[in-house]
Amino acid sequence: MHVSLTPELEARIKAKVDSGLYNNASEVVREALRFVETHEEWVNELKLARLREQLQEGILPLNQGQGIRVDSKAGLDRLFDDIKTG
Repeated sequence: MHVSLTPELEARIKAKVDSGLYNNASEVVREALRFVETHEEWVNELKLARLREQLQEGILPLNQGQGIRVDSKAGLDRLFDDIKTG
């Protein structure tokens, strides 16, 4: 398997190896993958919480009557055109 990394990521991996905590780059990558797997549920919960916050931010103006009613595909197309043209 071949993995392409940015120069910044390569430097970070090299720094971990140079610190003496890891013997080689493969150990750093394996540890990172273990961390991701261990914390994946937590990260997903954080993402979901942020998405819920953003949803509430979007709903608030609608609840205050500040929304735009779109009743047809043509109306939706016009709305998107207006958004595109600014």
